Amino acid sequence: MFTILAIETSTEVASAALLHDGVVYQRASHGVQTHSETILPMIVALLAEAGLRLNQCDAIAFGEGPGSFTGVRTACGIVQGLGFGADLPVVPVVTLAAMAYGCRVKLGDTAQDILPVIDARMGEVYWAQYRFNDGYWQEVVAPTLSSADAVKPVGNVVMCGNGVAAYHDVLVNQPWVLAVDETIVPDAEDIAQLAVSRVAKGDVLPAEAAQPLYLRNKVALTTAERQVRDAAKGVV
Repeated sequence: MFTILAIETSTEVASAALLHDGVVYQRASHGVQTHSETILPMIVALLAEAGLRLNQCDAIAFGEGPGSFTGVRTACGIVQGLGFGADLPVVPVVTLAAMAYGCRVKLGDTAQDILPVIDARMGEVYWAQYRFNDGYWQEVVAPTLSSADAVKPVGNVVMCGNGVAAYHDVLVNQPWVLAVDETIVPDAEDIAQLAVSRVAKGDVLPAEAAQPLYLRNKVALTTAERQVRDAAKGVV
């Protein structure tokens, strides 16, 4: 059994989890502006609770994105520092994949094809589609950035995430929606669980190779671009 420390800071909820001897220790906090201040104390508390030192972990997993630009950079910076200092490998996990895992844990076998959606702001969403089949996860649609009305899964899906809440009227009434859970967020425990098989296969990276997954090259609109966007949405 592997000991894996995991952190997730890509959305409004920051979380840390420690998987050790089949037990999961976890912490969470809300407020994206404070993630850089709260994640390290959470890690210290988890290690103390489990009676471990950082260098006794086998790997550090993290949510690589997509998500908040500041949040995913925070995770990468922390993981690079911790991994380098403790000589530990790292495991990047796509935040949308972690959401799909968490959705299935919550909803059970009814969640076979899952479409996680994260509010990307600026009138767009991050989304992907995952299928759980014969005990394995399959990526059906790779992580994508698009407008909400451009979300097009393959077949019928269970949809989850804060992007659903942000664009409820556009997404929920689509004919391919089987069920919806707007409460699912990327969570460090789910990232730790997904990292286990990767660590077992040696699918890890050196700490300095930890990088964010960005789907948007441009993170801010100009004033003119915001005016065009708002006009299209009927905002005065």
